Amino acid sequence: MSKIVFFSIPAHGHTNPTLSVVSELVDRGHEVWYYSFIEFREKIESCGAKFIPCDTFLPSIPQQQLERKVGKDFAALIEMIADTTVALEKEINAELRNYQPDCIVSDSLALWGKLLAQKLEIPYICSTTSFAFNQYTAKLMKPGIKEIWRTIIGIRRINKKIKMLRTHGYEVDNMLSIIQNDNETDTIVFTSKEFQPMAENFSNRYAFVGPSIRKSSHVFENVTNRKLIYISLGTVLNQHVHFYQNGMKAFTDSDYDVIMSVGEKTNIASLGTIPSNFTIQHHVDQMAVLQKADVFITHGGMNSVNESLYYGVPMVLYPFHSEQRLVADRVVELGAGVKLKGYHVKHLTKTVEEVLTDPLYQKNAEKLAKSIQHAGGAREAANVILAKAAEHESVVE
Repeated sequence: MSKIVFFSIPAHGHTNPTLSVVSELVDRGHEVWYYSFIEFREKIESCGAKFIPCDTFLPSIPQQQLERKVGKDFAALIEMIADTTVALEKEINAELRNYQPDCIVSDSLALWGKLLAQKLEIPYICSTTSFAFNQYTAKLMKPGIKEIWRTIIGIRRINKKIKMLRTHGYEVDNMLSIIQNDNETDTIVFTSKEFQPMAENFSNRYAFVGPSIRKSSHVFENVTNRKLIYISLGTVLNQHVHFYQNGMKAFTDSDYDVIMSVGEKTNIASLGTIPSNFTIQHHVDQMAVLQKADVFITHGGMNSVNESLYYGVPMVLYPFHSEQRLVADRVVELGAGVKLKGYHVKHLTKTVEEVLTDPLYQKNAEKLAKSIQHAGGAREAANVILAKAAEHESVVE
C-alpha cells in the first residue's frame, strides 16, 4: 500500500479534476490524505480520502472572492500562495514527517505542496488542471486591460511576497517561477496532448491524461427530440443576469430546447418569465446534460471545455479572463467552437445558429473527443502517481 498526499487551492476548477484520481487510488487499496478547504470536505471524503482542513492558514478573504482573484488578479493570487505557504509550513511539515508519504501530488498553484516536498525530500508530482504553462505558452496569454493594470500596480506586493518566501528558505526566482511548469518535474495535465497548445515544447515527464471525468448515474432524456442548447457560466463568475436574460430572449419560442444553469447565487425569479422551452435551475448534472446537448454556451473554463469535448459537443464561448480566453482560442483554433463577440441577442442567435448548422464544428469536436477519451483519465493519472511512489518505496526499503 502506498501513502499519497494531495494539496490543492480553494477553487472548484483545481480540485474537481483530482477527485476521480483519488477514488481510483483508494479503490486500488492505497491510502490518501488530502489537504484542502472546508467547502470541499464532503466531496473529498466521499472519495475515501482523509480530509485535512487548511482554512485557518488562508488569508482572511471570503472563499467566493478568493476564487475570483485566482482567475483575474495575479498579484492577489501570488499573495495568497505566499501567505498560505508560510502559514501552514510548521504544522504540516511536522505532520508529513510523521506520516512519511510515498508521494506528494500538488496543484500547480499550491506552491506549499511543492516546497514541502522539496524540503522533506518526498517525490513530487505537479497537478495541472489548466493547460501546461511555460515560457512558450505564456506568449499565448492575452490579458485584458484591467488584468494588465492589476498586475502592474501589484508588482511591489508580488516582490514583497517573493522576498518573504526567500527569507523562509524557499528558492523562488521570480513570480513566473511560482506558477510556471518546468520540464524537470513530473506533471499530470488534465487534458489531451492534442488539445494542449504547443505540446511539443513539453518534455516526456508530462503525462497528458485527459480530463478526470465523473460518470453520471443520471440519464437525461430530451423528450422533444429537438436540438438542445446548454448554457452555463461555471461555478464562480456566474452571476450574470443580463447574459441569462438575453439568452432567454434569443431562444424564446425557437425550435430549440434550452437548459440553463445559473448558480446558487442567482435569483431565478429575477430573470423574469421563463419561456416554455427553457429549463432553468441553480445546478444541473452537467455530465448528464452534455451527453445529450447539441451545443454548449460556456465561459470557457478548462473543466467545462474538457467535459464538452469529451462528449463531442461543439461550443459557443464567452470567456471572462485571460486563462479562459486562451482555452477559448484553442477551441476556435481547432474548429470545435466559436467565440461570442458580445452577449446581446443578435450575437447569441447568430453564433449558435452558425455552430448548429455547420457540421464541421461537430466533426472537429468529435475528433477531439477521441483524443480525450483515449488519454487515460483517472486510471492513467493513478498509474503515474503509483509509479512515482514505487520509486520512493524501493529507496526506503
